[in-house]
Parts: sequence; C-alpha cells; structure tokens
Amino acid sequence: MKDVLISITGSQHAPGEPPVMNGDNTIQLVTDGHYQFGEGSCWLSYHESPLTGMEGTTTTFLVKDDLVTMVRKGAVNGELKFQKGERHCFLYNTPFGGMTMGIRTQKLKTNLGEHGGSMDITYTVDMNDVPLGKNVFQIDVKEVPDSDKGEENP
Repeated sequence: MKDVLISITGSQHAPGEPPVMNGDNTIQLVTDGHYQFGEGSCWLSYHESPLTGMEGTTTTFLVKDDLVTMVRKGAVNGELKFQKGERHCFLYNTPFGGMTMGIRTQKLKTNLGEHGGSMDITYTVDMNDVPLGKNVFQIDVKEVPDSDKGEENP
C-alpha cells in the first residue's frame, strides 16, 4: 500500500443542464490517501473532509476491469457501482435516514497503474427512474515521494 496525494474535482448538475467542470457547482478537494495496485485491480481510500459535507466518512474505490465500486463508511454509508451503460441501484444511508436510488454511468475512463493515474466518471442519479441530476468527477492519484530516499540525516 502506498501513500498518495488525491486530487478530486466534482460537479453536480440539474437534469438537462450541461455538465461544466468550472462552474459554481464545482468542488475541488486535495487530500492524502492510500493506494494499492496489482493483479489487474486497484484500491484507493481517503477520509472525507468538512468541505464535502461527509466528515467522519472513509471513501474507498475498488477498480477492476470495467467496474468501479465506491464504498462510503462512517457518517455517510453507501455502495455505488459505476459501469458504463449500466444502471445500478443502491441504498444511501445518511444521518437523516436512508433511501434507494439509482445511478446510470455514461462515462467511465480509468487510467490507473502502479504509480497512480486518473479516473473520470460521469453518471446520472435517479429516484424511481426520475432523474435528479448528473454528476461528473475526475480523480488524479499521485504517489507521495519518499522524502528520505537517497538522503542522509546529519
């Protein structure tokens, strides 16, 4: 498992609104996390911050083949599955209660390797097949350089 720097840019849009990644509804977060790559899959984990409104929650991504699974545990709990062209239902638990929702993934692009990489996901959210909005997020993962490598402390 490697220590990594994770940069997340995400935006939410009302139904019919074009997704723009630099508008007022865009959030950017840079945080530290953990990353593991091997055997054709990878695992990425980080703690949510107050900026996301999910403080006290750990978010974990498991990327394998054409499926990305996002699991949130803590103050907010849920498991979302992203698979291009597919709709997956999930139970989303919050401090205010739980609800069953669906997501349909329009874009799923992963470019992750041994030293990190990127992931782009665009999906719609619905409740009982009634569209609630479209979400877009981009995640960049970079290894944290080992500051002690090749250096001697006096």
